[in-house]
Amino acid sequence: MIVMSAGPRKKSGLLLGLALFSGLSLLAATPLVSGPARAQAAPAATESTLEPLDVVSANGTHRLSVEVMRDDAQRARGLMFRRFLPADRGMLFDFKREEPVSMWMKNTYLPLDMLFVDRTGRVISVAENTEPMSERIIPSGGPVLAVLEVNAGTAQRLGIKAGDRLRHPMFH
Repeated sequence: MIVMSAGPRKKSGLLLGLALFSGLSLLAATPLVSGPARAQAAPAATESTLEPLDVVSANGTHRLSVEVMRDDAQRARGLMFRRFLPADRGMLFDFKREEPVSMWMKNTYLPLDMLFVDRTGRVISVAENTEPMSERIIPSGGPVLAVLEVNAGTAQRLGIKAGDRLRHPMFH
C-alpha cells in the first residue's frame, strides 16, 4: 500500500515517487527504484516484530498481530510485492499526526481492506476489497493518524464499520 498526499496537492519540484515531509503536506509514494530492487518483496514480519492490536466491533473484540510502519521508507514500501498475509495479521501505518491521507494499491498484489483511524483509535472510514495493482486514489474521508491494512474481506467477516475502535499503544 502506498500513501499519497494529505490535503490539497501543492506544486513542488518533486516527482510523485519521492517522499516529502513538510508542515503542509505528507507525500510518501512509490520509491524510485530501478533494476532488481524494484521486484523485491517487503520482508515479512517475524514474530518478534509483530505487535498486538485489538479491533472492537459490534460482534466482539478481535486480536490481530500487526507490523507497524513508523518511518517514511516503511510507509512507502508497505505491503508492496508481498504475495501472502496471514488471516490474523495486518499492517498499521503510523502517520505521526492527524490529517487527511490518500492511499493507492500500486505494486500491491493482495486485495486489502483499509481502516482509516483517528488518534483515539476510532475508525473514521473503511475501504473494502481494494483492487490490487491499482493507482486509483483511496481517500481517508477525514483527518486520520493511522491506516490499518488487512486482507480483503476481514472488515466484513469481523463486522468492522466506521465508529468501531482499535486498541493499540499508538492510540489514546
